[in-house]
Amino acid sequence: MPAKKYATWVAVAFVAFYVFQQPEGAAKSVHNVADGLASAAGSVATFVNAIGA
Repeated sequence: MPAKKYATWVAVAFVAFYVFQQPEGAAKSVHNVADGLASAAGSVATFVNAIGA
């Protein structure tokens, strides 16, 4: 399991480095992910509403 622990720490370090080096890019990435999740949730809601109708 140590490899998984090290991989997690490397990923956290990379994200921290990215946020500090390119905060605008990091913010844009988070915004894009949030938009994608909102779109997916809207699609699921539309699907569930169509089934119930």
